[in-house]
Amino acid sequence: MSTSTLLAVLIPVVVVLVLAGIAAWMYQRRRRLQERFGPEYERTVEHTGSKHAADAELRDREARHDNLDIRELPAAERHRYADAWTSVQQRFVDRPEGAVAQADELVTRLMRDRGYPTEGYEQQVRELSVEHGRTLEHYRAAHEVNIRSSSGQATTEELRGAMVHYRALFDELVGTTR
Repeated sequence: MSTSTLLAVLIPVVVVLVLAGIAAWMYQRRRRLQERFGPEYERTVEHTGSKHAADAELRDREARHDNLDIRELPAAERHRYADAWTSVQQRFVDRPEGAVAQADELVTRLMRDRGYPTEGYEQQVRELSVEHGRTLEHYRAAHEVNIRSSSGQATTEELRGAMVHYRALFDELVGTTR
């Protein structure tokens, strides 16, 4: 076999193998993002308009998150937060709207004490999505009810649901180890 014939066969084979390797690498990277972010992955795809843009956005979130100083709470702080949550739940009976607002404040304080930025809701969601993507829908639902509650537009059942949603994120943040 001549050198030119051998090159004519080998070059396309190498190109195909390289392209297959790149495709496999990209597929694995996307799968890792989908597994890590859970439902937040599809939400980001919908928001950005493409999987490529969503992948880039979520990788950016991971990079920002890696620069945060997220810490586990010491046992004493976990107990203090658990007691505070119990207190908020007890207030629900007499003042559901106030209890939901307090639950929101407590979760925000907990995020701050763990090391998450708390400047605004959208930033909170972005930063939480990296480690808590599967619980984020609870936070979104609770936050929406809290906003409607502040203008008197939430039913008691919706407020009860918001407490359940806040509790899901609260439990994860209090009990999560890094």
